[in-house]
Parts: sequence; C-alpha cells; structure tokens
Amino acid sequence: MGKRRSESNFIIQGSILAIASVICRLIGIIYRIPLTNIIGNEGNGYYSCAFEVYSIMLLLSSYSLPVAVSKLVSARLAKGEKRNAYRIYKGALIFAGIAGITVSVITYFGADFLAGTLMSQPMSSLALKILAPTLVLSAIMGVLRGYFQGLGTMIPTVFSQIIEQIVNAGVSVAAAFYLFSYGQKLDALLFTESYAPAYGAAGGTLGTGAGVLFGLLFLLFLALMYKQVINRQIRRDRTRYNESYSDIFLILILTIVPVILSTAIYNINSIIDQGVFNKIMMIQGNASNDIAELYGVFTGKYKLLTNVPLAIANALAASTVPTLSRALAEGKEHVAVRKISTSIRFTMIIVIPCAVGLTVLASPILQLLFHDSSELPARLLQIGSISTVLYALSTLTNGILQGLNHMNIPVRNAVISLILHLVALVIMLGVFKWGIYAVVFGNIIFALIMCILNGVAIRKVVDYEQEIKSTFVIPGIAAIFMGVVVYLIYFALFKVVSNSISTLLAIIIGGIVYFILLVALKGVAREDLERIPKGYILISIVEKFHLM
Repeated sequence: MGKRRSESNFIIQGSILAIASVICRLIGIIYRIPLTNIIGNEGNGYYSCAFEVYSIMLLLSSYSLPVAVSKLVSARLAKGEKRNAYRIYKGALIFAGIAGITVSVITYFGADFLAGTLMSQPMSSLALKILAPTLVLSAIMGVLRGYFQGLGTMIPTVFSQIIEQIVNAGVSVAAAFYLFSYGQKLDALLFTESYAPAYGAAGGTLGTGAGVLFGLLFLLFLALMYKQVINRQIRRDRTRYNESYSDIFLILILTIVPVILSTAIYNINSIIDQGVFNKIMMIQGNASNDIAELYGVFTGKYKLLTNVPLAIANALAASTVPTLSRALAEGKEHVAVRKISTSIRFTMIIVIPCAVGLTVLASPILQLLFHDSSELPARLLQIGSISTVLYALSTLTNGILQGLNHMNIPVRNAVISLILHLVALVIMLGVFKWGIYAVVFGNIIFALIMCILNGVAIRKVVDYEQEIKSTFVIPGIAAIFMGVVVYLIYFALFKVVSNSISTLLAIIIGGIVYFILLVALKGVAREDLERIPKGYILISIVEKFHLM
C-alpha cells in the first residue's frame, strides 16, 4: 500500500506541476498575441535574440539550482538528516546570490558585445540590459523552488509560476505598448525604422523581471511561514554530523556544474542556431531586419506553440529527480526503474497527440491565435511538430539520468548531439540554402540524437528495458485516428461556422476521441487514472460508458 501511495504521490506532484506549467505556457501564448501585434515580427526577432542570450546566462547562474537543491535535500531527508537538508538550502542561497550577481553584471555591461557582435543583432542590446537584473532574482527563486521540491511538494513552485506569468503578461504588454510608442517618435526624428520594434521588445522584457520579482516574494512569504515547522524538525533531528558550509559549497558545485553543462549544452543550440542563422543569412545578402523578422516568426509562433507540450516533460523531470535520488539513497533500485517507466509513459501519452494536433491544425491554430494565414509559420509547425515528442523525451531522460546520479552522461550526450546538429545546420543553411527551415530540421536532429543516446545510457545504468506498446504504439495509433477525426471535423464545421469555433470544437472533440481510443486499446488502466489528480472523475465516466 505504501508503495502505491509513494508512486501515486510522485505522479500527482508531477501532474500538478505539469498542469501549472501548461497553464503558464498558455498564458504566455495569450499575452504574446497582443505583444506580437504591438512589436511585429521584427520586434519579436529582437525580443527572442535578447532572450536567447538571457537564457544562456540564466543557465550559467541559476537554471540548474532547483534540480540540484531538490536532489541534495531529498537525499538527506531520506536519511532523516533534516538539519543538513536545511544547511544545503542556506548554502545554496549564498551560492545563488554570488552567482546571480556575477552573471548579471557581466550581462549588463557586456550586452552590446553579446547582442551586437555575438548575435549580430545590436538592436537587441537594450532588451538584454533590462533583463540583466532578473538573473539575481531568478537565482534566489530557483533555490526556494528546489528546496520545496526536495521536501516533496510542488505546490509552492506551481503557485509561484502562475503568479510570475500573470504579472509578466500584464507588465510586458503595457510596457511594450509604451516603449514602442516612444521608439516610433525616435524613428520619426532620426528617419529610421528599427527603434520602435527594438524599444517595444525591451518593454516586453520588463514583464519578465516584474514576474520573477512577484514570484520570489510569494516564495519568500511561504518560506517564512514554514520556518517554525523547519525549526521543530531540526530540534528533533538526532544526526550527529553537521555538514560544513565549505563541504556544502563543494557538493553544490559538483552537483550543479554537470547539470549546468548538460542543460547549457542542451539549450545552447538555440543561441547557436540564431547566431549561425544570422551570420550565414547576412553572408548570403539578406538584410538584418528581414533576418530578424524570419527568426521572429520561428520563435514567436512556431517555437511558442511547440514549447507548450514540453511543459509536461519539464514538470515530470522536476518531480522525477528528487524521487529517484531518494529511491537510490534508500537502496531501492526497483522503485527507481518503475518510476522511470511511469514518467516516460505518462509523458508520451500526452505529447504524442499534441504533436499530431499541431500537424493537422497548424494553419487554423495560427489563424485563431495570431490571425496569421501565411504559409511560412504553418509549414514550420507542420514540419517541426515531431520535435515536441523528441524534445519531451530527451528532456525527461536528461532529468532521469541526473536523478540516477549519473550527472556527466547528459553532458557527454549533449556535446555529441550539439556537434552533429551544428554540422547539419551549417550544411542545410550554407549548401542547400533552406533558410529558416534548416533551423527546424536542426532542432529535430539534435533532439533525436539526444533521445537515442540517453535511452542507451539509462538501459546500461539501471538495466532498464523500455516498454514499447503502451508507451509509444498505442498512443501513436490513437493519435493518428484522432488526427483524422480532427481534420474531418474542422473542415466540415469550417463550411458553416468561423475558424475560431471550428478549431476549438475540433480540438475538444479530438481530445475526447483520443481518450476513448486510448482506453479502448488498453493504453491506460484503472491504476493509471487513479494516480492523476481528480482521476476518479475519469474513472466514473469510463465505467459509466463501459469502456473499462
């Protein structure tokens, strides 16, 4: 019974975080619609360029902290070392402050070089300077989230993410509108055209800092409320050995550096893609603002939509790392294997139909969200939708390997994938001249290689054999049939109602069809539904219609 509760809690926590992450991504899509309408595709290009650099700096300073802290805290709690778990938390806060301030200063004073020289987009430097102070706040927030996750609860992370994104949305749109208007005045005075989108992009980045600030304040409030509970636990702790802060800093560095390297290399392909794309396209004679507009379509529409399903993988990876660390600390390898299988299967059950839906409804979704009926973003979405499955699986398997204490394997695999991806990208851009399509294919190649290498590594580490039928085959069959139904329903409805209504109805009916087929083909069992939040509602519906 305890085993069932433990596994159920692991899935419930991951599901809660996944739902919150999807909500945050949807909020991100919603506010990016007016933001894109304000700053345009060119402004989106400047915005994405600043964010690519910011993301790398975030990786170097704090992105790995939640994973590292949750892993170290959960391992000590499994041994009953509550005082040492809290010392990890305090040591990580000091570490985060130092790392965050250092990287923030480098980013602010190096913005002109990073945006202008490295990324060939000098108009993005203002947006990058505005983002720089956020790096300090994000580092501290990462420690707080990691500590709560290590304690076994995702709720603080969930609410802080939602608060962060809501504030981000409101401030981004308002600031972008104000600064875009200011940039228009500059353009009128200087007889230029790029200050308005550049200032608008900078306004969009103001929301990021405001969102992180409010999310951090919420977490600090919870930490203060929880302090009395922590103090009582520490007083009852009979652990004789207290880890010194010098040892804690060393452990943090040894844990964080491999995570930073694997995550940085895993994500640095985005900044490399944009840098290589910009330089080769300029060599081929394309204007800087045209290049920014093309990449703005890629990031502001294609990438924005394909990233939504990836929230599932990120959430399950976040909940998997501490549970795997705890299982290994307790010497329960069979529990770790079962949790690996469960997390991969749940992720595939969700992201496979998402990929099919994006393929079938690419143009209708773009028209619904952005009022964009042009061919380029729809084609990019149709071609690259498979990347949602590959990135989800590679992201999750990265987290699994980190949770299994094999921190260096994702680093090695990411380096190999990055090199092969870069070679392919240069060939597709320089030789075949595929333009922005080359970036999409490059993403697919990178994620595919990561999936293969990580899968082989997990099988060797824990003697894990990947289940195929319920994880890939049944969801794939159900998703294909769902795609056919969605396609037929959309075009039947589109003849009599608007695109918005026909798209939304097709998505809703498609989701119902997929779930029915998944249950009918025995892709999920009663035990699976019991593990997800409010699963009893789904069970009662399924039993009422005699599907299970």
